[in-house]
Amino acid sequence: MEEHQPMITSSQSYFEDMLSMKDEQPNLDSGVSEVTRFYAGLNILVTGGSGFLGKLLIEKLLRSCPKVGKLYLMMRAKKGKSPEHRFKEHFDDVVYDRLKKEQPNFSDHVVMIEGDISLGDLGLSKSDREELIENIDVVFHGAATVRFDESLRQAVNINVRGTKLVLMFAREMKNLKAFVHISTAFSHCILKKIEEKFYEPPMDPDRVLSLVDMLDDDLLDHMTPKVIGKWPNTYAFSKAVGEELVRKYSVGVPTCIVRPSIMIATYKEPVTGWINNYYGPTGVVMGAAIGLLRSLHCESTKIADIIPADYVINNIIVAAWDTAKTWEEKQKELAEKEDGPEKPEDPLIYNSVSSCQRPINWGTFMHLNEVYGREVPSALVLWHYSFMLNRHLWVHNLCVYLFHMVPGAIVDVLALLTGRDPILLKAYKKIHKFSGVISYFSTQQWEFNNKNVLELWERTPPADRKKFDFNLESLDWNDFFYYHVRGLRLYILKDPLNTIDVGRVKFRRLKIAHYTIVTIACLILAWIAFIFVRFIFSYCSSFFN
Repeated sequence: MEEHQPMITSSQSYFEDMLSMKDEQPNLDSGVSEVTRFYAGLNILVTGGSGFLGKLLIEKLLRSCPKVGKLYLMMRAKKGKSPEHRFKEHFDDVVYDRLKKEQPNFSDHVVMIEGDISLGDLGLSKSDREELIENIDVVFHGAATVRFDESLRQAVNINVRGTKLVLMFAREMKNLKAFVHISTAFSHCILKKIEEKFYEPPMDPDRVLSLVDMLDDDLLDHMTPKVIGKWPNTYAFSKAVGEELVRKYSVGVPTCIVRPSIMIATYKEPVTGWINNYYGPTGVVMGAAIGLLRSLHCESTKIADIIPADYVINNIIVAAWDTAKTWEEKQKELAEKEDGPEKPEDPLIYNSVSSCQRPINWGTFMHLNEVYGREVPSALVLWHYSFMLNRHLWVHNLCVYLFHMVPGAIVDVLALLTGRDPILLKAYKKIHKFSGVISYFSTQQWEFNNKNVLELWERTPPADRKKFDFNLESLDWNDFFYYHVRGLRLYILKDPLNTIDVGRVKFRRLKIAHYTIVTIACLILAWIAFIFVRFIFSYCSSFFN
């Protein structure tokens, strides 16, 4: 691996570099961007705007399309906070710092509406509903539960029923130009080859909804394994059913589906390395980095279909533009024909994946995180980095026992003896549950096709390719991970970059402590083995004598 060149020596330089705007965009008001011109004056509805992907989508639309009309964010009460309170806190996130600098009047374009996609009427008031029907031009439906261990009822209510309610509502909108449904590249993960097309769903969407409505929680939980069948979890199952629902109910609606693979931190914008969750590989890297996670059931040679989130966002935004443009052209063609309407075509699907152009395996993924992570060790680490990917489940389980459960039990006993709360075994229980649900994806690989994405890139005007880059050919994994680990330190651990020197001192001390304990443990095991062998030798000698 080639050495990364932009080495930074001071903590302050780290901070300035992390917040630098790496992507040099053309003047947003230059008028040469067709995509920007398309969004000018349009009113947009975003569901799932408070999530990781939603925040990036909102930020990008407001920053790169400054003449957009109104951007409506559907929010619900959550964790004791009202929609109004959550809306006020929403734009305090660092992800919006660049937007505030470049478009200080962005709030003039943002409208919060109270709503909940799990409710029959979407939780909308009559006046809000009428306003959206009259004014909305584009809908980005990203609201979803992404938990792999979600109950079937919750997964279906949000990912299937919620999608149906939003889509049926979109059919009422008088000026709708594009409806974008955000799914997942792993919706049909039971297949080894996944193309950009619809597949046979595990169940008919309306049948799934009826089943959930008929059964109580206990019976539904008991039947979940039989209902989801070959699908590994309720998330993938509900997303597969949700795609069929979109195909079934999108007739007459300009629709497309974007299927991202495993989304990780941003590469270039709005800031490098931004992420706000522990899902998937991010949780693995963080667990290993702080010294808690030491083993994962994973095949290092399998392709890790990860993709920086800003590439996905740009793909989504341009896909909506193209959907509206293509729909308008087809409507004109149909109006000129005299032989009646043609059979409606299925919505286009875009597999937003990295493996087709920039494949990377799990071994390289962890190696690059380790290499660049050692440059900026956190002051919040609990123990020395000691992590391995284990292909065989029995080896992984042995490592879990030796390097998780045994040390966890020892630490918890010491905590009890000193009057503290034992927390490590509880933490490991959560970690093992997390690592268990992702092993399905870390021990296999899939062959994706992204022909539609590549063709969309070819149709994208040159100016928009700079402003809305979703071409994976521009992705440099070495460069990405250099910033990725710094982003995790800053945005996930909340560890200021001016503590790097403290982190380095702690890293050296924990390394010495780690190898001292390992050496003592090896000597003890060697002594026990010696005593055992001597005993066997003495026994055998006395037996034969």
